[in-house]
Parts: sequence; C-alpha cells; structure tokens
Amino acid sequence: MKKKLLFVFNPKSGKGLIKEHLVNIVDIMTKAGYKITIYPTQCQGDAIKKVRKNAKKYDLVVCSGGDGTLDEVVTGMEQSEVNVPIGYIPAGSTNDFANSLGIPKNMEEAARVAVNGTPFPCDVGGFNGDTFVYVAAFGLFTEVSYQTSQQMKNILGHAAYILEGAKHLMDITSYRMRVSHDGEIIEDEFIYGMVTNSLSVGGFKGISGPDVLLDDGLFEVTLIKNPKNPIELNKILAGLANRENDNELIYSFKTRELHVESEEEVPWTLDGEFGGSHTDLTITNLNKQITIMC
Repeated sequence: MKKKLLFVFNPKSGKGLIKEHLVNIVDIMTKAGYKITIYPTQCQGDAIKKVRKNAKKYDLVVCSGGDGTLDEVVTGMEQSEVNVPIGYIPAGSTNDFANSLGIPKNMEEAARVAVNGTPFPCDVGGFNGDTFVYVAAFGLFTEVSYQTSQQMKNILGHAAYILEGAKHLMDITSYRMRVSHDGEIIEDEFIYGMVTNSLSVGGFKGISGPDVLLDDGLFEVTLIKNPKNPIELNKILAGLANRENDNELIYSFKTRELHVESEEEVPWTLDGEFGGSHTDLTITNLNKQITIMC
C-alpha cells in the first residue's frame, strides 16, 4: 500500500515560485512512493485548519511557502495532537528556519530532502496557547514583517523588510516590562525583544548568539534596553553587528521558559506574523515537539 502525503503550499509566496516547480516537485514525491494530496492555501490560517483536520490520515505532510506558511502547518500539527513528520520546501523572502536546518534553497532539492531526508525532532515554542516555530518578538522592526505587503516581498525580497524597517527608525516605542526566568527577575524599559530557536532572524545570521541548537530545549532570549541618547543607540547597533549580545544595554540569556508582564498591551509577532497584543504571557520551549525532514 502506498504511503500518503499531504502537500500544502502558499501559491503567493516568493513571487509565486511554486508554480514553476510544481510539476517537478510532484514528480519527485511520486517517485519516492507517495500517493499525494495537493492543497493550495486560500487565505491566512487556511493551512492550520487543513493540517489540524487531516494530519492523522497521512504519513508525511510537506509544505511550501515562507516562514508564515510553515508556522501555520506546525500550529495545525500541534492542534491535531499527532506528530506526523513535516517536510519544508522554502519559497519565502527570508526562510530563516530552513536556513538553520540546512534545507536547500533550490525547490527540487528541498523536495528530495522532504521525502528522502532524515527525521529531526525539533523544538518549537508555546506562546499563551499558541505555537511558533522559531521566533517570538516585540518592539522595533517587529511590525515590519507583517506590515510589508506580499507584493513588496515578492518584488524586493529581503530588501523589502529593510525598506519597511527604515520607516520605523525615527519612531521608537519603548515598553516597561517585567521578565521572569529561572528564578531571576528583570525589570526595565525595552525597545525590542526576541525569543528565538534559530541560527538567523530576519535573514541576519548569528544575531541570536553563539552555540544555538534547535533541539536542546532552550530558547535564546535577547532584550534591548531603551537608549537614552545617540551614543547608547550606536552601542546597541555595534553590539548586534559584532554579535556581542551581552553588554549594559542588551540582556542575553538562554532559558526553557519565561514569563513576561507589561503595564500596557505589547504587540508581538510569531514567525513574522501578528501574534496579538499582550500584557501577561508565558513562553515555553516545547522540546522536540515536532519532526522536520532535513
């Protein structure tokens, strides 16, 4: 009996690249011995519903799109309460998580990895009942990814994020927060924070610090304080550029879980998509919760 594969893809990601490669990708999957169900997503959140309802019927779920598409498939898998291996064919603008896993940029090569690769039990994040794959973030630049239009992402690629981000440089908002982890409490005013499980964020390698493992049960956390003057802002930028994430203006640590409280609602992004505004949340590392083919 043939193994069954569900192929979910975002037809709009990465200039609609999937359309040029779809026949070859399906051919690769068929030759690997799979009976394939193909599903192009119709709207935001569609992949969550499709995977949640159907994952248990399949031996492998493969998705193609950007990090947001992968996030939806992983969220759907979590909600399905089964752990079917996930293959990923990246087709977005930055594809941070695929880069971290060493998944090829070439779509046909990525398809071969998806059906013939090695299953890798990987950490994901729990976020007040929601799920994220590799980054939860707030503050400066976090509005960039979900406010940048799909059309601009397709035309300009990663440069689209930079251009959109430049608009926010002169409009820095800070948030008073209390962050608790491992018996330690940090109270300060922050312009940016990220909780990551990735070798790169926003296309920038090494920004989350050294010794990053995707299956160690630990997040890398970076919190950037509100600079009081241009000199402090330059120190922050220099620290990030030099990957020196531990100075008097940047908190950097690893943890399995953290609790974040704020006086006002803070907008968060999960894998580059809007994750709601919160005043009280718990972020937990779900160790080896999903299986990715790589």
